[in-house]
Amino acid sequence: MIVQHLLQHESSASRRAFLRGIASSASLLALGGCAGLGATGGRYDASSLSVEPTLLVATTRKPVNGGRAKPWFGPERASAMTVGRAKLAAPGDNRFSLAAAGIGGWRLEGVEPVAGDVSNLLGQGSGSDVLIYVHGFKNTFETAALDAAQLADGVRFRGQTMVFAWPSKAGLFDYAYDRDSAMYSRDAFERVLQSVVTTPGAGRVHIVAHSMGTMLTLEGLRQLYARYGDSVADKIGAVVFASPDIDMDVFSSATQRIGPLTRKITVITATNDRALALSGRLAGGMTRVGAAEKAAIEQLGVRVIDASESGWGVINHDLFLSNAEVRQVIRRSIDTSAA
Repeated sequence: MIVQHLLQHESSASRRAFLRGIASSASLLALGGCAGLGATGGRYDASSLSVEPTLLVATTRKPVNGGRAKPWFGPERASAMTVGRAKLAAPGDNRFSLAAAGIGGWRLEGVEPVAGDVSNLLGQGSGSDVLIYVHGFKNTFETAALDAAQLADGVRFRGQTMVFAWPSKAGLFDYAYDRDSAMYSRDAFERVLQSVVTTPGAGRVHIVAHSMGTMLTLEGLRQLYARYGDSVADKIGAVVFASPDIDMDVFSSATQRIGPLTRKITVITATNDRALALSGRLAGGMTRVGAAEKAAIEQLGVRVIDASESGWGVINHDLFLSNAEVRQVIRRSIDTSAA
């Protein structure tokens, strides 16, 4: 069975980090003679997160230990959203060290819940942009937070980084629970977006959503646009959907309801994404956007990057973290997004 085949390749977080590190190092070495997905050859400045390793947190997961001790937040759905700050430990600076290979990388050291809403986290008049990472299927709170840190550092994001963590059971056979939990969280995610776009002095908000998280993100954007209309467009920067696990018909319908926000979307696809192939079978044979042909998605008015030739692994579902060229696509989407 397909599920059994994928299960054979399931790994712990540490093994996944190691494989990502190897892929990242290999991609960096290859960029010198490659003009694949948009290699620029430039060296980016350090990320803000590496200088001040504090990650903003918004989560609809139920707190564990008051949200102040590991595992901080579990897989159950909370009745109210929690916001806070997570203290991280950054990896070493030497890209050829063990940290660069994914061993001893980013670590989550603690979480401090904060009273109020997201605007209390941002700070009045900071002026900095915000990058929100929305995780996908099968994630713990910790893996989602560390992926957010790896993403922000990998694209050298200059601004504040936030993880939006929705309730996932982090189990291979809990797809239905995760999907429903993502949709359960859409109102909370809209409140997060609303707080960012209405906080005085705050910059633009950029969003990178992975896999099942794209469905939640698109719903949040649709609700935000229904509330504010075109006036919200200048507060939204880049919207990157990495390996989106969403039905093509649902995606098409939603993009028709968000006006100018559609033009801000970049979709990263891979027709050899095995995880989305399985998801399509579970969904009755409906092709997922992240595994669809580039031409079919482009007809919807969004930018599409086909990363099918960039994956070297078995699953090819997290290229936005493991492949340096794909990370450069994300960085350029942020840099070139219209204000």
